[in-house]
Amino acid sequence: MDILVKSPNVFSWQGETFRCALGRGGVVSDKSEGDGGTPTGRFALRQIFFRPDRLAPPKTILPIQALQQHDGWCDDLEADEYNTLIQKPFSKRHEDLWRDDLVYDVIVVLGYNDDPVVRGKGSAIFLHVAKPDYSPTEGCVALSLENLLHVLKTITPETRLLVSLD
Repeated sequence: MDILVKSPNVFSWQGETFRCALGRGGVVSDKSEGDGGTPTGRFALRQIFFRPDRLAPPKTILPIQALQQHDGWCDDLEADEYNTLIQKPFSKRHEDLWRDDLVYDVIVVLGYNDDPVVRGKGSAIFLHVAKPDYSPTEGCVALSLENLLHVLKTITPETRLLVSLD
């Protein structure tokens, strides 16, 4: 069964609909690095990271890992590590996963641009915690922490996130 995500800010799963935040560039069918778009497509839910200093491990059957302060995600087009988890210090451009603003307290890594990785097609596309005002993301899908934890309890390894233009 698929999670359905569509604009404007609708996230549907198992008969429930939740408000979500999407990319500042809207939903896009031709994603590129830095455009702020949430890519269309059907994506596996690869892995979950969580902040162990802020919450207990989420209840889920997906692979789960506690974040560490040195974790980051490479978004440097020239790096061999593009669109992968990295450890800091890291000399190339990257995003910190250990953040102060709570949005990465829970991260679900989506199977976007990872098999194979294509440079420039976008990186760090996650399902994560929304800001309180549901302001746009940089291309991710974001839910309230409460709703995200609720969804994680019921997904399976076969669940896919389907992002559509309509």
